[in-house]
Amino acid sequence: MKLSAIASALNLRLENGSPNTEITGLNGIEQAGPGELTFVSNPKYAAAARSTRAAAVIVAEDFPAIPTAIAMLRAKDPYLTFAHALELFHPPTRYAPAIHPTAVVDRTAKIGPGAHIGPYVVIGEQVDIGSNAVLLAHVVIYRGTKIGDNFFAHAHATVRENCRLGNNVLLQNGVVIGADGFGFAKTAEGRWHKIPQPAPVIIGDDVEIQANSCIDRASVGETRLDCGVKVDNLVHVGHATHVGEDALLCAQVGLAGSTEIGKRAILTGQVGVVGHCKVGDNAIVTPQSGVAHDIPAGALVSGAPAVDHKAWLKYSAILPRLPDLVRALRKRDPDE
Repeated sequence: MKLSAIASALNLRLENGSPNTEITGLNGIEQAGPGELTFVSNPKYAAAARSTRAAAVIVAEDFPAIPTAIAMLRAKDPYLTFAHALELFHPPTRYAPAIHPTAVVDRTAKIGPGAHIGPYVVIGEQVDIGSNAVLLAHVVIYRGTKIGDNFFAHAHATVRENCRLGNNVLLQNGVVIGADGFGFAKTAEGRWHKIPQPAPVIIGDDVEIQANSCIDRASVGETRLDCGVKVDNLVHVGHATHVGEDALLCAQVGLAGSTEIGKRAILTGQVGVVGHCKVGDNAIVTPQSGVAHDIPAGALVSGAPAVDHKAWLKYSAILPRLPDLVRALRKRDPDE
């Protein structure tokens, strides 16, 4: 694809270089070679932009001119623009409308036009799926489920009974929507009695849930993921939890039951949240933190238990010095 065509498709301003330069692919700033397009969004890679072997680089509107012949494509958001450029070179796979002969579709199920139903898919009673759905091999949709348009489920994804999914929902491999919440009551004999979990999972539009993540159903109320939520691999969302719009749950996050996650909150890798806690809008919880109390909107917290990030940095700096500090105190007061 010619550089001029990329600039036109993405509404970018081309500087330096020839508009007829042929771009064969995309790569990172340090790995890109001749014929490839790259980008710079982080200022710390500015020097790399001056030495890259790429044919062209996507940069911000105010990025300094590169004193070489490297072509520049100016963009308001280089990172987002690079994502759109990738889509030009790697459009999504298209699946022709068809129902595989090994699929089992209950006669009461309603499936909109344009659906692709792959091998060994099972669709239960009273299921309602909108138009242009793609269900790949071994996907299972339990009875009573309602799903909107443009649903895409990769192999071995499962949606349990009576759940509700909006439009443009994407489930990666092995996702389980609506498995039973972890609820048990202790009997007088000390045994565990299972609490029924009939309440559904409700998922809004434009939600993506990645591989082997589990969103549990509740005994009462509902478990809800609002529009635009993105869930990484191996995430557990406990029963009756509410995740607000455009929140990010990164790999191995665990949310106990009745947790409330605010809009645009970001929980990074291996964060754990105790049940009934609230993480406010736009809050960020850093990796491996443990949330045991409410986090206010806009906060940046770290540690276990999670505290203000700046305080946690001070704790972390002091921690390696603790043995020396203890020895010094004991010398001052031998009786301690």
